[in-house]
Amino acid sequence: MDKIVIRGGTPLFGDIAISGAKNSAIKLMAVSILTSEPVTLTNMPRLRDTRFMGQLLAHMGIDVKDGTGAVMRLHGKKLTSTTAPYDLVRKMRATFNVLGPLLARAGQARVSLPGGCAIGARPVDLHLKALEALGAEITLDAGYVDAKAPKGLTGAEITFPFISVGATEHTLLACVLAKGITVLNNCAREPEIIDLANCLIAMGAKIEGAGRSQITVTGVSSLSGAQHSVVPDRIEAGTYALAAATTGGAVRLTNIRSDHLGSLWPLIAQAGAKVSLDETTVLIERDSGPLKPVDIDTQAYPGFPTDLQAQFMAMMTLADGVSIIRENIFENRFMHCPELTRMGADITVTGREAIVRGVKELKGAQVMATDLRASASLISAGLVAKGTTHIGRVYHLDRGFENIEIKLSQCGAQIQRMPED
Repeated sequence: MDKIVIRGGTPLFGDIAISGAKNSAIKLMAVSILTSEPVTLTNMPRLRDTRFMGQLLAHMGIDVKDGTGAVMRLHGKKLTSTTAPYDLVRKMRATFNVLGPLLARAGQARVSLPGGCAIGARPVDLHLKALEALGAEITLDAGYVDAKAPKGLTGAEITFPFISVGATEHTLLACVLAKGITVLNNCAREPEIIDLANCLIAMGAKIEGAGRSQITVTGVSSLSGAQHSVVPDRIEAGTYALAAATTGGAVRLTNIRSDHLGSLWPLIAQAGAKVSLDETTVLIERDSGPLKPVDIDTQAYPGFPTDLQAQFMAMMTLADGVSIIRENIFENRFMHCPELTRMGADITVTGREAIVRGVKELKGAQVMATDLRASASLISAGLVAKGTTHIGRVYHLDRGFENIEIKLSQCGAQIQRMPED
């Protein structure tokens, strides 16, 4: 097992190219279940999560070729299994989203209940109720979901009781081959959902309204293959932008969709950094002046992303004043706070609210990553801390960030990956 070692105190200067979005790539890989023709994905990130998904799809008989560069080719000419076993699903929650496509194409599926970061309950009942509304027969057996739709799925009107990215994506994957029309209400509006819909449309699906609260899908009898470029990762982009604002310096982010982070840029500017942007690049600059406190509330898109809350908090630990951070998406997403406190941060957590009182400096320490985004916050803290920081359990980091230590070292960071002692 590896660890990340950082010697802090060096401002960042340079360019960082943003990879394809993890949260989109995994769902895009699942579309290969829906067609017997090849699907080619470009701008694919190289991550533990995409590797796990590839292993699961290969188990089902899909030929997965992870070629040179950021290109992946998937060909499910014939499914050889409709089971997603525990050992392949427990590592990553998003693998559960193979259930709907398997039902749509094969009429049956047996999928283990999911794993992934322990940042909240994130129940799958929304997913199952939506599939039942489409006509699936579902039973739970020894940690598995057994689902059948021997006559195929049928369109329905489905209203999600609350906004859920996963349930919106999963239902979309299932209903594109359903008979008739499906209307989805109270949908999530994330760019990754638009990306998934665009890929499905390129394959022949009939989808209207992706990116709005109501999506209408007219089912088709089959889908063709397609080539699709994965949307740039807005969370990776936001993570590096916040790291640059925290350490100071000047970092230019390339291969980015700046409009996907409209809620972040004004807050970084409010904290004291300069933000210059166009459609595909963003420049973050900050001199040695003090950071200013900023309050944030995480919200569903287009609000402030929960996946950037930990990284923003790392910046606020050094602000000249008090910041209040409210987490409205996940009930257990302050697990990074004790680790930041080990580095000298002053953070008080009460329920879903964290009060961050800025300190003069952070100090390097031995800390432990508790989930994917928490690990990114520790990277930011380590980059600005006095002394050396050792971050353990970086397998969390590898789930969602491609070559993070290489990208940061190219901007002057003193960061390296090493084996654990």
